[in-house]
Amino acid sequence: MPTKRTPREQRALRLATGTALCLAASFGLGLPIPFLAPVLCLILLASINRPLPFKAAVVLALAAMLTTGLGLLLIPILRYYPFSGVLLIGLSLFLVFRFGLRGGNALIVTFLVIGLTMISSAGVAEFDLAAMVIGALVKGLLLAVAVVAISHGLFPDPPNAPSPPPAPTLPAEEVSRVALRATLIVLPTFLLALIDPAGYLPIILKAVSLGQQSSTTNAHTAGRELVGSTLLAGLLAILFWSALSLFVHLWMFFLWMLLFGLVLARKLYALSPTGFSPGFWLNALITLIILLGQSVQDSIAGKDVYTAFAVRMGLFLAVTLYACLMVYLLEQRPRKAQGLT
Repeated sequence: MPTKRTPREQRALRLATGTALCLAASFGLGLPIPFLAPVLCLILLASINRPLPFKAAVVLALAAMLTTGLGLLLIPILRYYPFSGVLLIGLSLFLVFRFGLRGGNALIVTFLVIGLTMISSAGVAEFDLAAMVIGALVKGLLLAVAVVAISHGLFPDPPNAPSPPPAPTLPAEEVSRVALRATLIVLPTFLLALIDPAGYLPIILKAVSLGQQSSTTNAHTAGRELVGSTLLAGLLAILFWSALSLFVHLWMFFLWMLLFGLVLARKLYALSPTGFSPGFWLNALITLIILLGQSVQDSIAGKDVYTAFAVRMGLFLAVTLYACLMVYLLEQRPRKAQGLT
C-alpha cells in the first residue's frame, strides 16, 4: 500500500509542478513578458494552501484593475511634474508596503508596486509599452490563477491538514521604519526604469522581491539572505541554461524547471532543512525565473545571451548590495536610540 504524502510534500510538489507548468505555458503561448506569469503563480502557490475561492479571484481581478488604473493615472504627473510625481510614487510605495507589513495580501502588494513603478515608468516613455505591460499583467494573472487551480487539483492538501502558522507580524513601532526601508530599495530602480523602461523593467521585479524579503531580515543576516539568494539564483540559472542547451525544447524547459523547482521547494518547505529562511529560497526561485526568462527572450531576439546575462546579473547584485546597505543603515538608528535611553 503506497504511503501517503505529508502536507509539506504535497505543497512542494504543487509549487514545483505549478511553477514549471505556468512557465512552459507562458512561453508556449507567447505571452508578453512571459516570466511574469510564473512569478505570479509562484507567489500564489507559496502564499495559499487551498484552491483560490471565487471571491478571492474577484478580489485579485479588482486589484489588477486598481493597479493598472493607478499606473495610468500617474503617467501625466510624471511627464509634466516629474519631481512631484516621483515624490507621490515614493509616498504611495511607503503606504503600500506598510499595508503589507500590517497583514495585507502579499500578491496585492506586488500588484500595486508593479502598477506604481512598471506601468507608470513604461507609460512615460511610450503609452504602447505601458499597454503591453498591462496586457502582460492581466494575461499572466489569468494564466497563473488557472494553473493554481490545476495544481491544487493534482496535489491537494489532505482534508485534515493543519493550517500553516500565520506569518509573524512586526511590532507596530517597527512597521513604518521597515516600510520606509522597502520603499528606498525599490525607488532607485524605478528611477532607472524612467531612463530605459524596456531595459530595467525586470530589475523592478527583483527590487520588489528584495523589498518584501528585507522585511524579514536584519543587518546581521542581510548579506547572507539577500546577496546569498541572488548569487545562488545566478549559479542555478547558469546550470539550468547549460542543461537546456543540450536539447532545446519547450518540454525540456518544463522538465528542467520542474527539477530545479523541486530542489528549491524541498528547501522552502523544510523537507531538507537548512539554516536559511523560506524567504531566501523563494527569492532565489523568483530571481531564477526572471534571469531565465530574460535569457530566453534575448536568445529569441538574437542578442548575445552571455553578455546580457552578465550585465543583468551585475545589476541584480548592485541592487541587492544597495538593499543590504539600506537594511544596515535603517537598523542602526533604533539601536542607537535604545542605547541612549
